[in-house]
Amino acid sequence: MKVSLVLATLGRDTELVDFLESLRYQTYEDFELIIIDQNKDGKIDSIVESFKGSFEVNHVKVDFAGNARARDYGIGFAKGGIIAFPDDDCVYDRDVLKNVIAEFEKRKDLAILVAGSYDFSSDRFSIGVNSRKAQYFSRFRMMGVEFTQFFNMNRIDRRQFHMDHDFGIGSKYSGGEGFELLYRLLRAGCSAFYNPDIKVYHADKDHYKLGTGRMLMYSTGVGAYIRKFANQQDVFILYYIVRKMFIAPAIKMLLALVLLNPKKLAYSFYNLVGIWRGFLAYGR
Repeated sequence: MKVSLVLATLGRDTELVDFLESLRYQTYEDFELIIIDQNKDGKIDSIVESFKGSFEVNHVKVDFAGNARARDYGIGFAKGGIIAFPDDDCVYDRDVLKNVIAEFEKRKDLAILVAGSYDFSSDRFSIGVNSRKAQYFSRFRMMGVEFTQFFNMNRIDRRQFHMDHDFGIGSKYSGGEGFELLYRLLRAGCSAFYNPDIKVYHADKDHYKLGTGRMLMYSTGVGAYIRKFANQQDVFILYYIVRKMFIAPAIKMLLALVLLNPKKLAYSFYNLVGIWRGFLAYGR
């Protein structure tokens, strides 16, 4: 089965080279890369051209911004039965695609497969929700992060498979696009499985030492997608309102106080502020 990798990119070149190199050495070769290029200066033209002899590449230039909008646009070019949205600064382990195909073949009901996100190490997780245990999961504990998700289009209602353009970098709310899509698909009844043995590498850029501004920006998307489903009278989203808007931030701030860690305290505080800001801004 062909795998379609839809990659939206803007402003990066050396990181993109690293990802393309990881595709060159994939042990599973039936895949295509669809690059939605939002650069205005031809920044990656020569880079993409140098890889066209290594695997199938469709380089699409667009004149709009927005990560979710770009990914949504890229879906229209996908020819594969499996679709994924790699980041332009991640790297695939050489067996990622082979293991993804094997997992979907093994689990006949599986619609969504999520890999582990590692900080360029074989044993240390980076961003997203990760676990050492392979497991099925539901919307009560959504796993991974958007660039670790793989979708089997033969087992998904295609009417549900689209990105909300209000979410993601370059959009109204700068985060939450992956979890918004994942929650929506799980609510529609899709089966999802997380396997940490499938490894996608990505720098741990959400660590609190990188600053509170980044957390404040991304957490608005979390609050906004919670409000979106609350507006739809989804009673299950009450779990996330309680967990992410009250309990978890309070515990994290209390722990930071106990450990006398002011940076972590500030990071957790701005996480809470961002979530509430997004929740209130989304409106009805």
